[in-house]
Order: sequence, then structure tokens, then C-alpha cells
Amino acid sequence: MKTLVYAFISRIDYCNSVFTGISGQLLQRLQAIQNAAAHLITGARRSQHVTPILRQLHWLPVQQRVLFMTAVLVYKRQHRMAPSYLLTYCIQTSSHDGRCHLRSAVSGQLSVPRTTTNYSDRSFAVSSPVLWNNLPAAFRLDMSLSIFRRRLKTFFMTEATDSV
Repeated sequence: MKTLVYAFISRIDYCNSVFTGISGQLLQRLQAIQNAAAHLITGARRSQHVTPILRQLHWLPVQQRVLFMTAVLVYKRQHRMAPSYLLTYCIQTSSHDGRCHLRSAVSGQLSVPRTTTNYSDRSFAVSSPVLWNNLPAAFRLDMSLSIFRRRLKTFFMTEATDSV
């Protein structure tokens, strides 16, 4: 039964960068599914608060999961581990001609394309550089993928705990 629930939860992660910028109502529906799965796995009562259960399972809430997976994808793109079609997105500020004198050029920040609609702000080309630039500077340092994932998960886990 546990493996079935874990398999179901992994379906939430499948292409979850599509969930970037979805409405609060849709996000609450996905969170309710994750909460029900957490209660089912641990055998906790439905009335029991879910935050300690998610922490016990080492699961990020849905919104942080989406941000986590998007940031990992940007990391992979930055370190040439992502598919080649992603190389056209997430361009470093230092690679723009004539802009090497900017502080953002040496800090590892990414160029954010200008948009005219809220809908286009949800695209990977816009939302991922914004997310990457909003992470603490320590995350843009050179480190292995496993260390990056561990530190990023800890960062989002504490952020999720602080927001409750």
C-alpha cells in the first residue's frame, strides 16, 4: 500500500513546472491530495495537523515542491546536465554583450525576459530565472547536484515551516 501511495505522489512531481503560477484554488486541491496521502501512509487521524506529518515524511508542501523541482532543473541547465532544448532559456547576465560590468554578472544571476502579461510570467523562460535570482547567493556557488538538492530542500523545508 505504501509503495502505491509513494507512486501516486511521484505523479504530482511529474512535469510539476507546469504548476508554476497556478491559482491558489488549484494549489489547494493538489495540497489536499498530498495531505490525504501523508495521513494514509502514517496512519494518522484526519483531524491531526499535517505539517508535522509532512516533515516526518520529508515531503515538501506542493508549492515548495514545484519551486524545488524548478530550481533543480535550472541548476542542471546551468551545469549542462539538462536537455539541450533548455539551453536557450536561463541565460546568465554575464553572457550579454556589454553588460559584464554589472554586479549580477559575477553573482551568477540570470537574465529575466520582459513580458507583457501575467500568463507569460508563468513560462519556464521567465519564472525559472526569477526563482533562481531570488535564491540566496550561496545556492549559485559551484557545488555538486546532491549537495545542492539537500541544501535547497532544507531551505524550502524551513521556509514552509516559517510560513505556517
